[in-house]
Amino acid sequence: MKKTLTSLAMALTLLSPTALFAKNNVVVVATGGTIAGAGASSTNSATYTAAKVPVNVLLDAVPQVQQLANVSGVQALQIASESITDKELIQLARQINELVKKPDVNGIVVTHGTDTMEETAFFLNLVVHTDKPIVLVGSMRPGTALSADGPLNLYNAVALASSDSAKGKGTLVMMNDDIFAARDVTKTINIHTNAFSSPWGALGSVVEGKAYWFRDVSKLHNNSSEFNIENIKGDALPLVQIVYGSDNMLAQSYLALQQAGVKAIIHAGTGNGSVANYLVPTLTKIQQDGIQIVRSSRVPQGFVLRNAEQPDDKYGWVVAHDLNPQKARLLTALALTKTKDAKELQRMFYEY
Repeated sequence: MKKTLTSLAMALTLLSPTALFAKNNVVVVATGGTIAGAGASSTNSATYTAAKVPVNVLLDAVPQVQQLANVSGVQALQIASESITDKELIQLARQINELVKKPDVNGIVVTHGTDTMEETAFFLNLVVHTDKPIVLVGSMRPGTALSADGPLNLYNAVALASSDSAKGKGTLVMMNDDIFAARDVTKTINIHTNAFSSPWGALGSVVEGKAYWFRDVSKLHNNSSEFNIENIKGDALPLVQIVYGSDNMLAQSYLALQQAGVKAIIHAGTGNGSVANYLVPTLTKIQQDGIQIVRSSRVPQGFVLRNAEQPDDKYGWVVAHDLNPQKARLLTALALTKTKDAKELQRMFYEY
C-alpha cells in the first residue's frame, strides 16, 4: 500500500497544474464585427470589411484558448454591429439564455462589433438570468492587420469567462486588457485599441490569462434583474428613439418620432440633460399624449440630476441618471414592457 501511494504521488508531480483540475467549458457565440473582419492588406487597420471570418476560423487562429478551457463555437449572427436591431438583440439573448442553462457550460464569450457592443452587453446584463460569466469582446483592428488586437482580446475573454472569480459579477466587456461592467462601459475612441472606457473606471484587468479585480458593480444585473428574456414575447421591444441635443434644435424632430409611433423619446441633452426653453411646450405636450420623455445627456461623464434645469416632477419626465442615451433607450424599452408609470421608470433608472 505504501509503495502504491508513493508511486501515485510521484505520478501526480509529473502532471501539469491544468492536468490536475478539469477545465471549464466556454462557448464562443460569434456575431461578426471587426474581430471577424478582413482588410485588403496588412496595413489596412481602419478600412476593412467587417463580419467576414466564421467562428471556427476565428478560434483556430488563437489555439492557445484551448489551454484555458474547453472552447467550442456557435455562429449566432454574421453582421456589422451598427446593423443590429432589437430583433437581433432578442434573438441573441434567447440563444445565450439557453446555453447558460446547460450544466456543462461554465461561461460564454460573445464576439461582437465594437460600434454597439455596449448596447448588447447592457441588454444581456438586464435580461439573462445567470451567475455564469458572459463576456463580450471585439477588436479595433481586423485580424489581417499589423498588430491586430483581436487575438489577445479573445484569449483574455476566454480566460475571463472560464474564471470562477467572474461568476456573479454581471455581464462584462473585455477589451485592451481591461474588464468593464456592461452598464457603464462605452466606446470613446473610434480608431485606437484603447477605445473603451467607463466614467467609473474598469472593474479589473486580465494579465497573462489571470483576472485581477479592483471593484464590483452595485447596480442590479442578471440574476437580480426584474427583466427576463423568457418573458419577452415576439421579436420587438416598445419603440424608443433618441434625439441628440444641440443649439438651434427643431421641435419637428420630436413630432416626427411621435408620428412614427414611438412610446418614449430619449432627449440626449446638453450638460445636465438640458432642454431648450423653446422645446418645453412640445415635450410637455408629447408627454401628455402618452409618450414618455427621458432626459439623458450627451456629456460622457457625470449624471443627470432630477429637477435640475427642468422641473421633472411637474412635467412627469424621467432622468436617465448616469446611463448614456443609447443605454437609456434599452432600459426604457424594457421598462415599458412592465409599466408606463413615470415614478416606476425613475426607480428603474436609479436601480439599474
